[in-house]
Amino acid sequence: MMDMHLQTMTELAAGLEKGDFSSVELTQTLLDRVAALDDRLNAFVTVTAAEALLAAARADAARAAGNVGALNGLPIIHKDIFCTRGVKTTCGSKMLNNFISPYDATVVEKLAAAGAVVLGKSNMDEFAMGSSNETSFFGPVRNPWDLECSPGGSSGGSSASVAARFAPAATGTDTGGSIRQPAALTGTVGIKPTYGRVSRYGMIAFASSLDQAGVITRSSEDAARVLGVMAGFDERDSTSIDHPVPDYLATIGDSIKGLRVGIVRQHFDAGLDEQTGARVKAAIAVIESLGATTVEVDLPNIDLSVPTYYVVAPAECSSNLSRFDGVRFGHRAENAEDLLDLYCRSRGEGFGDEVKRRIMTGAYVLSAGYYDAYYLKAQQVRQLIADDFKKAFADVDVIAGPTAPSPAFKLGDKVDDPIQMYLNDIYTIGANLAGLPAISVPCGFVNDMPVGLHLVGPHFGEEVLLRCGHQYQQQTEWHKACPEAFQ
Repeated sequence: MMDMHLQTMTELAAGLEKGDFSSVELTQTLLDRVAALDDRLNAFVTVTAAEALLAAARADAARAAGNVGALNGLPIIHKDIFCTRGVKTTCGSKMLNNFISPYDATVVEKLAAAGAVVLGKSNMDEFAMGSSNETSFFGPVRNPWDLECSPGGSSGGSSASVAARFAPAATGTDTGGSIRQPAALTGTVGIKPTYGRVSRYGMIAFASSLDQAGVITRSSEDAARVLGVMAGFDERDSTSIDHPVPDYLATIGDSIKGLRVGIVRQHFDAGLDEQTGARVKAAIAVIESLGATTVEVDLPNIDLSVPTYYVVAPAECSSNLSRFDGVRFGHRAENAEDLLDLYCRSRGEGFGDEVKRRIMTGAYVLSAGYYDAYYLKAQQVRQLIADDFKKAFADVDVIAGPTAPSPAFKLGDKVDDPIQMYLNDIYTIGANLAGLPAISVPCGFVNDMPVGLHLVGPHFGEEVLLRCGHQYQQQTEWHKACPEAFQ
């Protein structure tokens, strides 16, 4: 009973099945940890304790009646970007600090139907714009491995919660690396599926052609368990793809002998911390020892991924965030003189600096005089990057490299230098631009801070990524390490 928080979702599922403990007991244990320890991390925006205990009681009753869903009684946390009926959904912004969602996002709906118990909503960079979880209206999230460091972003609250053993899994969203980079910086597993694999309905939009929902867990096996529930076609989402969802757990134990692993030459250049690079190369050697083969691949346009992303993403965000005008919902300025004053002051007061920066950049690149020079050109380069990946996947099954250029950085170190902050996603953005699935798996420590191995697959290649990650984790212990202060 005492070590329930240290168990993976797979281990907890087995314990519930055997009757070692109930979902109510498990849920209460984790809620007690959140109450006692979250003031150190600031990982939650909202804790839904009463709702969680009710859901746990329903899960126990369903189990007693023989009606067991795939996630029956298992606790999870939702990133505060997913609309959740009757619960505040803020997107980490003052703009939505008073917004109570009237409906559930598809991801929330599916996980609830499978019996998952939601402990609350996790803190995040404002409207998912950031790589450090420092742009949140509710203050920065801290890394459980070092409270002076960032947990990454924008899904930093989710990654910190899983690393601190507040829950075995948490949802996240990934626009340019916002699941995988925080997973690497906190020693957790984070998977971003193929664009369109998981419904975006009810997931508040940042950049619609890039955003994709995924999950952060402590093992690839747990990620397979949750993703199998989340994935699937949704007619309410125009970007959802009607493609069969395999049973990820059924094949996760299969051998990776003969797997062809591509190593991107550009990913091991001067921008990569030397010790981080060494840990990643050691991880690739473990995968080779399991029978995989490696070959160098060339992505000639990958170095253009960051500037391309920071034209496309702000353009789409400036369009998506135009709906927050102080009229229909969200923050509304008081005592407005007229409609224009209401718009200007509501948006000026409701949005933080990083969101304003990206809205202004996006409006500029979409303006009549600059559309062709910036936005159209960025979309053309985006296609070149996607073509590079397509060519590489003709010769390899997965592409391996580092998730982030270094371990977690100190809070405040990059907040005044947006370009340095943006470069933290240099290895992850390409997968978003091409709509490809990718996973980050813990692969060691540098100066007592975790680093991650990044694996990218072809479209709908989640199965091979999860299998490769799982086989690697069967040979290593990195994913089992727990921050000392949260054991």
